[in-house]
Amino acid sequence: MVQEIRNFINNEYVDGVSTFDDINPVDGSLIGNVHTADAAVVDKAVKAARTALEGPWGRMSTPERVNLLRKIADRIDERFEDLLQAEIADTGKPEGLARAVDVARASANFRSFADTVASAGLDSYLTEPANGDNALMYAVRKPLGVVGVIVPWNLPLLLLTWKVAPALATGNTVVVKPSEETPASATLLGEIMAEAGLPEGVYNVVHGYGDTGAHITSHPDVDGITFTGESKTGSIIMKTVSDRVLPVSFELGGKNAALVFDDCNVEEAVAGLTRSLYTNSGQVCMCTERVYIQRGIFDEVVDGLIESAKKLKLGAPFAEGTDFGPLISAKHREKVQSFCDLAEKNGAETLLGGGVPDMGAELNGGSWFEPTLWKGLAHEDEVMRKEVFGPVAGLIPFDTEEEAIHLANDTEYGLCASIWTQNLERAHRVAPKMNVGLSWVNTWYLRDLRAPFGGSGLSGIGREGGQHSFDFYTEPVNVAIKLG
Repeated sequence: MVQEIRNFINNEYVDGVSTFDDINPVDGSLIGNVHTADAAVVDKAVKAARTALEGPWGRMSTPERVNLLRKIADRIDERFEDLLQAEIADTGKPEGLARAVDVARASANFRSFADTVASAGLDSYLTEPANGDNALMYAVRKPLGVVGVIVPWNLPLLLLTWKVAPALATGNTVVVKPSEETPASATLLGEIMAEAGLPEGVYNVVHGYGDTGAHITSHPDVDGITFTGESKTGSIIMKTVSDRVLPVSFELGGKNAALVFDDCNVEEAVAGLTRSLYTNSGQVCMCTERVYIQRGIFDEVVDGLIESAKKLKLGAPFAEGTDFGPLISAKHREKVQSFCDLAEKNGAETLLGGGVPDMGAELNGGSWFEPTLWKGLAHEDEVMRKEVFGPVAGLIPFDTEEEAIHLANDTEYGLCASIWTQNLERAHRVAPKMNVGLSWVNTWYLRDLRAPFGGSGLSGIGREGGQHSFDFYTEPVNVAIKLG
């Protein structure tokens, strides 16, 4: 059945000025009609958020907000299957992945930030200058205000709650724009939070394309922007908000490297690399697209990766054993295919994949693409420099540790890296030398929600997670009390 996916403002569904199609990437079928928000609808959402901020929500105590966040987490768990269906319909990802990661993390995010804000403290100092003007200095947190939250299509619910939970924990209100590719779960989350008791205007959702996002980032009553998505879009947002010097928090693209040393456990490295190459069909900002392998084990690791990738099962999300889904859209598949064509033009040997698989009559209308591996590329080739955001990787040999570090760091991006070695000294030596925000050793995508998350360069600005999120969502005010 085709759904009507409306904007969500003041805990009510609001029609847009037009609609666009929400397409299932598994088979190309129509999921829903999505209502587009123009400048007037966005303005209504921002005004609702401002009214809530200046009303009862703004006067709510931290313990009251903590209690509400935990109620929201409980309600997410109660409506787990509804969110699961919405997320899978929009993204096409396998049920096991969506169940274990996307929806499970939604409630975990609310509980984690509820715990963090409940125990958070701030600086205080007893100031004793030579002139005797003793004073007590202490800091208090004030919410940033109305926050524009713009999230991508690859992990729509996970990344949305990763931003909304700390924003609400610290007393902000939000205007959310999900990707036009994945509108359903953000809208459903509004309904779920209203059921849990979230006051009107605290959480608002507007749908649309880039114009809708631009209406948010340019709105004079928005106090900050948090964005996850393409580096190019992040640059556009920075230019938009620069005149007002608005705070921004960006988690952008990645061209992440893996360093595989000849003292690694090859079996474990192959298994870990397979995850980092192909999770969510390579559509995760932290996925690996550059694999540098020490020359002595190059062929062994390459052969292992080929065999491991061949075991991946492409199929419908709820089919038994499916662990590899489609790309998000036909347009994105064209982009990935263009990089595969460029790789071969640059002299790459395609070891596996490189094209569109035959999925049968029922699924061929979807946006499927094969797991792909190349060798024979140079580090300087364009496909080894630009983010593809698909299930592809270039495999390149190296000789020395110094060379591997140079290759990994020779990029405009700086999100994450993984290092595969059984040498403890090497692990401690190499991991901190990666110019990234996350440096994994003998693992990938191992996270603690309290730890800092983010990148540098074209991979972003700022850090999220635990107390680090509060650095963006709050403004500290120092209070100085003269002690007499």
